[in-house]
Amino acid sequence: MISRDRLFIGTLWIGVAALMTVPLSLDSGLPSSAGELAQVFVIVLALFLAGIYLLDPWGVLSRQPFQ
Repeated sequence: MISRDRLFIGTLWIGVAALMTVPLSLDSGLPSSAGELAQVFVIVLALFLAGIYLLDPWGVLSRQPFQ
């Protein structure tokens, strides 16, 4: 994958994580309901995917396994 494309997609995942934190930042304290826990899971997943696209730690994207 081209590094410019990886940068764009990684930035999109960071944007998703940022948008998901807005409702959580309005409520203070630890997540207590299942919906809030799901939001935390989505935030962590989005940041993980952003890290994969931006850093490519295992060379998964540079090998292009799906082409």
